[in-house]
Amino acid sequence: MSFRHLIDFGDLSRQEWEAIYARAEQIMDAPEEYLDACRGKLEASLFFEPSTRTNFSFQTAMLRLGGTVFGFADPKSSSTAKGETLKDTIKMVSAYSDVIVMRNPREGAAKAASLYSEVPVINAGDGGHMHPTQTMADLTTITRLRGSVDGISIGLCGDLKNGRTVHSLIKALAKFNDIKFYLISPRELAIPDYMRIFMRENHMWFTEVTGLEAVIPMLDVLYMTRIQRERFIDPLEYERNKGVYILNRRKLQRARPNMMVLHPLPRVDEIAVDVDDDPRAAYFEQARFGMYARMALLMDLANQGHQKPDPVEIGTKPVCHNPNCITQTEGSYLPPLVKTIGGVECCAYCDKELR
Repeated sequence: MSFRHLIDFGDLSRQEWEAIYARAEQIMDAPEEYLDACRGKLEASLFFEPSTRTNFSFQTAMLRLGGTVFGFADPKSSSTAKGETLKDTIKMVSAYSDVIVMRNPREGAAKAASLYSEVPVINAGDGGHMHPTQTMADLTTITRLRGSVDGISIGLCGDLKNGRTVHSLIKALAKFNDIKFYLISPRELAIPDYMRIFMRENHMWFTEVTGLEAVIPMLDVLYMTRIQRERFIDPLEYERNKGVYILNRRKLQRARPNMMVLHPLPRVDEIAVDVDDDPRAAYFEQARFGMYARMALLMDLANQGHQKPDPVEIGTKPVCHNPNCITQTEGSYLPPLVKTIGGVECCAYCDKELR
């Protein structure tokens, strides 16, 4: 593989993704052949934010490959609680490990970590920004159960503003052909501008709607997401939007017989329990397939070895005004990186437009 870190699914070419999927499929079919694929390798698991599926999935993936895992699931048990910077945490941990898996509530944190790490960094979720390995789980599920991703009509439903899984999936699906997007959300939780710019720049067909039932007959895949309480600054905004979309058996009667229901989990009330036994419900299989995709990824990255990162400019102040960006808390040393999305200058950490 030509990539060293996985920060954003956009880091991968379609060919690289297909190679990862091919290996994941081989692992699914013959797991006993991969018991020593990462023997002697150490995964550092740095979860600055709560996680069940992603954390356990990565740990299980490494253990099934013969490797070992260390780390924390609560930043209060690390030196972060003493005021240690992310830079120093990463430089220290990368000296001990072969690959770093990190979740952080700050958008762009994984990008920042990759600047200082001697080993590959895998973004396991950075705030409401990106979650590329959940996207691997999504694509693995669709491909394994449907046979192909090309040509699907997909409904993305729920909190599309803060939904990092949605943002990553949209970026990934730009690499496939003839995808139609139905973006289903309340207006105040619509996809952020940088994602809308990305979709237009890549000539992706999409329509934004506020109702689920009208479009459900048109879908091959329905991707449900929860309204994320932890992403709301205003609790009243959360109260206005929670429970706005609930998929139940009655609504599924309008869907195609082979439509697939996905969800990154955890769910709250957006999928009723009477959907769980419907043959179209694939969200628990999706979690299992994600483990195999992560096994395939770890085989590539954990075996790359140590490499000193290139020197970077020492920042003086953040150029980004997104209050959730990593530069707001670590901006005293991070270089002020800028990239262009659709002709618009954006922060290279969180992708938000610079103003």
